[in-house]
Amino acid sequence: MAIKIDKKIVGYEVVRDQPAETTATAEAAPRKTAEVIQMHERLERPDMLLGSTYKVKTPLSEHALYVTINDVILNPGTEHEQRRPFEVFINSKNMEHFQWIVALTRIISAVFRKGGDVTFLVEELRSVFDPRGGYFKKGGKYMPSLVAEIGDAIECHMRSIGLLKDDLDDGQKTFIAEKRAEYENANGLAPADECEFPEGAQMCGKCRTKAVVQMDNCMTCLSCGESKCG
Repeated sequence: MAIKIDKKIVGYEVVRDQPAETTATAEAAPRKTAEVIQMHERLERPDMLLGSTYKVKTPLSEHALYVTINDVILNPGTEHEQRRPFEVFINSKNMEHFQWIVALTRIISAVFRKGGDVTFLVEELRSVFDPRGGYFKKGGKYMPSLVAEIGDAIECHMRSIGLLKDDLDDGQKTFIAEKRAEYENANGLAPADECEFPEGAQMCGKCRTKAVVQMDNCMTCLSCGESKCG
């Protein structure tokens, strides 16, 4: 549309477009995020570590082994706080196995510090068999070797810090406790500790524990709940 100018032009200015800031522009702006520290081999050892010691007493030796596992706390005080195993030490008065035990602890500690999923160590250690034969630890659980029981101690520690979850949920634990109490009452047995099972119990093929008893004409494991009747 033509506009007729009938006055003298005495000045001018250029009008530029100034669009409002869009949502996309705001999202594109860099956001400050907290740095989450993960376990890795370059992580420096703190001056103090939290640890737990587990006693391993086997019929293979007069003296017990003491397995100490120290943990590091990552991202303390934040929502990303984690407790992860950092190193392991094994001590005993028996010097017969000193050389390979020192080598084993150094390798396990190196794997811990490497980071990632270290829970595979448990299954690897528990699958080591002694050619002279295994033994039953307190509670009737079968240990194929001393190395396997060290792996069992590491598994216990990983469960205590939440790195491994229990295989049984609350409902299964309640069911097993009820079955155990029912069996003890039916056979006139005094209640035993949680780690002990009735005499004459058979070995469970699933959890390798002497805890299988016959109930209601069905073989049932009082440790893991495995049953031939489903």
